[in-house]
Amino acid sequence: MNPRPERLTVDEAWKRWHDDKHVPARDFLVVHYASLVKFVAGRLSAGLPKRVETNDLVSSGMVGLVQAIDRFAPTDGVKFESYAIPRIRGAILDSLRALDWVPRSVRARSRQIESAIAALQNELGRPATDNEIAERLTITVDELNEWLADVASSAIGPLDHVALDSHAMPETSDFQRATNPDAAIESGELRRTMHDAIRKLPERERTTLLLYYEENLTFTQIGEVLNVTESRVSQIHAKAVLQLRGHLAAANFR
Repeated sequence: MNPRPERLTVDEAWKRWHDDKHVPARDFLVVHYASLVKFVAGRLSAGLPKRVETNDLVSSGMVGLVQAIDRFAPTDGVKFESYAIPRIRGAILDSLRALDWVPRSVRARSRQIESAIAALQNELGRPATDNEIAERLTITVDELNEWLADVASSAIGPLDHVALDSHAMPETSDFQRATNPDAAIESGELRRTMHDAIRKLPERERTTLLLYYEENLTFTQIGEVLNVTESRVSQIHAKAVLQLRGHLAAANFR
């Protein structure tokens, strides 16, 4: 007769894995924290093309989860969730970048819009309007919206890694950043720059970001608040992200 499986609590599993490298304890932790992977994959899948399967994102995220469990030190006084989520997100992003499924034309348009936004902001001392951006690109506002729709549908996850795409964040825990002055300064400066850039966004773009990231509303729900379509919210979101990327580039975070 097979022995009954050992029953563990989360704290017991961490102790057994951390102290003794007890494999069943590690397996228990993987199962226990699997919901973190589903959460991150669900957030990153928003706006991605339908051909990108959420199950593929989950599979990649599980790699990040296992790595986080292997490297996490419970004695650091940091919550595992805070430590694991950036690593799960990073593993999923790596898998998406490896696919390289974004058409070159879309990448080119994204760079053109971002450059136009940054140049106009420097010249005008304020965020540019859609009309001004379209004029700089010598296209119509309708064409600009089409470009933004293409960029939005090809984005690798929304604001979660505007910073990562512009400047590599330190791959360390909160505890390690707190005890590493150089990393803490770098991370703190980037966050302050991001917050400053968000404050300078036009009201509609800023509201979209706040509702999505602070209130966890979907694009559909945000559309109801702003009285616009879901696709329009996606365009507004894409423009806001490109504005933030331009601001980070101007601040040498790239």
